[in-house]
Amino acid sequence: MKDLWSACFKAKKLKLQLMSTRSFGRSSSFGKSSGRRRAAPSGQSAKSAARFGGRPTGGRSNSGRSNNRFTDQKINPALFVSKAGPIVKEKPYVSKNAFADFAIDEQLKRNVSAKGYITPTPIQDEAIPAVLEGIDVVGIANTGTGKTAAFLLPLLDKIIKNPKENILIIVPTRELATQINQELIEFKGKLRIFSVCCVGGTSIGRQISDLYRQHNIVIGTPGRLKDLIERGMIKPARFSTIVLDEADRMLDMGFVADMRFIMGLMPKERQTLFFSATVNREIDKLVQEFLNNPVTISVKTGTTSKNVEQDVVRIRHESEKLDVLHEMLSQPEFSKVLIFGRTKFGVEKLSYALVQRGFKADAIHGNKNQNKRQLALNLFKTNKTNILVATDVAARGLDIPNVTHVINYDVPATYEDYVHRIGRTGRADQLGKAFTFIS
Repeated sequence: MKDLWSACFKAKKLKLQLMSTRSFGRSSSFGKSSGRRRAAPSGQSAKSAARFGGRPTGGRSNSGRSNNRFTDQKINPALFVSKAGPIVKEKPYVSKNAFADFAIDEQLKRNVSAKGYITPTPIQDEAIPAVLEGIDVVGIANTGTGKTAAFLLPLLDKIIKNPKENILIIVPTRELATQINQELIEFKGKLRIFSVCCVGGTSIGRQISDLYRQHNIVIGTPGRLKDLIERGMIKPARFSTIVLDEADRMLDMGFVADMRFIMGLMPKERQTLFFSATVNREIDKLVQEFLNNPVTISVKTGTTSKNVEQDVVRIRHESEKLDVLHEMLSQPEFSKVLIFGRTKFGVEKLSYALVQRGFKADAIHGNKNQNKRQLALNLFKTNKTNILVATDVAARGLDIPNVTHVINYDVPATYEDYVHRIGRTGRADQLGKAFTFIS
């Protein structure tokens, strides 16, 4: 009996040690590395390690996959410091067209006017006429510049002129698919054009039911679209137009095989629209593979928005991190804040901690189902909550109005991720601020 009690005591002690390691080790501090990234080797300077969350030079993630040419770079903290330029002194873009000038359906023009759109953004001004011509288009533009309307408006016009037209729109995240679908509904107004949104995290049965109904447009994420294709519910051969939106993000997320699977089943004679915020060698390869003699429209103005003032917040000890964040969020000017963490666990834990401290906060990450993620986004958009804690799932493509601050609670994995994170603030003609915590 004594031996049994001794064994039980040792087992309990071991369990407590493991729990302590999990709570205060690599996956602690509200989103520190979950262990997928290697710690700095002995001898590596603290300054060098801090530049990129402790990853050794030239290291790879333990997943064994590196889809992005920036994945193994270190990020110099100096890149996180920049003063916002004076907007009033910038020379305004002079558009060639007004929305009323485009050769699109008159009812569609009225719907656009009802949304308050008069003058197109540069990407809209250049891309809409090209898409209307029926040619393949590569659109390169900064995040938050109106790329969605640049392809939705001419494609809606295409359906009005040919009701048998079928269009497939592929995007990297559920949130972006839902956002595009909502914009489509607003643009079409009372026009009898119907769409189906096919994303993971929601009932596939409901989506199958919707696919049986009349529709011209399918919007979805690569994994769910592939699933529905394999079930015979979506037939790529019937789509004469395809849009690959945020193509660089789909490449980063490892969706290239699914993209090739879907594209390989589509007609050779088709119109392909390819939109991306960044260009690299891998993107060029996809353009050559998927598009036929495309016109390239690039209105990219720089890596980071000139409307965003950027700075770092240096933290001496991880234990101080939450208190520093609390002090920042307590200031009146932090009225609508998007906070980015690296891990799902860290994001959820940070959100809970902020709520416990009296803040109106919520979280979105991959472990939440789509309905809960969409609810959290809607509460944030409508100012029911003023703090949203998120993993990088929210960094690309989402149009969240009036975000005053972006806080990188965890250093982003790549500089591209950083650019897209801070792109959630300083949109249109507004000024925004971005802070990055550096240990």
